[in-house]
Amino acid sequence: MGQFRDRMDEELRIRGYSTSTRECYVRCVRNFVRHFMRPPDQLTLEHIRQYQLHLTRERHVAWTYFNQVVCALRFFYREVLKTDWEVRHIPYQKTGRKLPEILSPEEVAALFQATGNLKHRTLLMTMYSGGLRTSEVTRLRVSDIDRQRGVIRIEQGKGRSDRYVMLSPYLRAVLQAYEHAVHPTTVLFPSRAGGGPLSPRSLHRIFQRARRGARITKHVYPHSLRHAAATHLLESGTSLRVIQLLLGHRSLRTTQLYTQVADTQLQGTPSPLDRLPDLPSLPPITR
Repeated sequence: MGQFRDRMDEELRIRGYSTSTRECYVRCVRNFVRHFMRPPDQLTLEHIRQYQLHLTRERHVAWTYFNQVVCALRFFYREVLKTDWEVRHIPYQKTGRKLPEILSPEEVAALFQATGNLKHRTLLMTMYSGGLRTSEVTRLRVSDIDRQRGVIRIEQGKGRSDRYVMLSPYLRAVLQAYEHAVHPTTVLFPSRAGGGPLSPRSLHRIFQRARRGARITKHVYPHSLRHAAATHLLESGTSLRVIQLLLGHRSLRTTQLYTQVADTQLQGTPSPLDRLPDLPSLPPITR
């Protein structure tokens, strides 16, 4: 793509898109161009249609990835090439909703027990304790831990918004032991190379190593700690509005997802089977 890639990155930067979004959009357009092995200014709406069929018929991609590609192509042809045809003619795919698998409190505790490295265990505990995103926990600075007020400052989280989350007394003690052992200076959880923030890939490896050590078979990943934190707060009686503020959700509708996975919402509702009169006797258990 060459000059087109550079121009796209510049236009994304001007509009304040995050680093991860810029990389995702550029990668999606690059894959589209490579599929046809032609310059992007020679590709038309019909080529986009063919590529979308390729994504669905041959690659069987999820609707989330499909729509990422649509967003990237719409931006590229509208803002970079400024095409004379309407980008709204590039269709999105019908969206779905998949509920996340939730780690139980016992599984979260087992995850921490299986993490022998103090830095890694403190990192995962911090993520769970405050319901932090991967990008938020890796960018935490030592100065973001406010022990006097008992809060952690999350600066410029998703949507470029600041917020505070609670600092658990237990986590405060763990952080104190961690800082005494590791002596971080600026970044709270620095990488080995250069002292900058850990990469998302490194955090993923840390989490998956702990998951295997805890013998957890659920399909979970680092963001699952954020899901678990929100679900456990809801199950313990915390209001949705408070959880929304802690997670940094703009809309309460996003937070309401956790009402569909919280045990209290499900176990508190009796099944209609249990209300039937004159149920048959339970069959004997044979061994």
